[in-house]
Amino acid sequence: MSNLLGPIRQLGIVVDDIEAGMKHWSDTMGVGPWFYNPQVPIVDYIYDGHSYEPHNSVALANSGEMQVELIQTRNDVPSMYRDFMQKGLRGLQHVAFWTTRFDDDLAMMEARGFTVKMSGCVGENGRFVYFEQEHHPGTCIELSEVMGPKGRMFEMIRAESVGWDGKDPVRPFPDLSAI
Repeated sequence: MSNLLGPIRQLGIVVDDIEAGMKHWSDTMGVGPWFYNPQVPIVDYIYDGHSYEPHNSVALANSGEMQVELIQTRNDVPSMYRDFMQKGLRGLQHVAFWTTRFDDDLAMMEARGFTVKMSGCVGENGRFVYFEQEHHPGTCIELSEVMGPKGRMFEMIRAESVGWDGKDPVRPFPDLSAI
């Protein structure tokens, strides 16, 4: 466990084919069910100080307390996922720490010399930042605000994984406004 931000809560894996990724993780690894969103509604997205409109598909499932996130970029908008792929890489792109003290934890990381490279928000209380890789080339660190609807969705995904019997391996993302 990190003595700065608590345990790593998510492994972010960049894939070329998210459907094949979900099939591999459910059939081979026994991880699921997967909650799939073909176009994540990201607002206030900033990469390197510039605003863009990304189109990313995401699938989430848990293995115990660890959430696995599969990410497929669907457009050529600048992002750390695109940078990772342009280096010829696939696989573990980031590890995420979850927080309910986003502003405090972000300030602490910046005070320690970390630089925000990419940021945005998914739903209410769903801010996120990815830090530049200056402290660890390769896999980067995400700080993810997990409260409100996003927090409840992450808890629901974890709960659905407990005792999962392999049925219905791919499910739609729940509507965050309804959670």
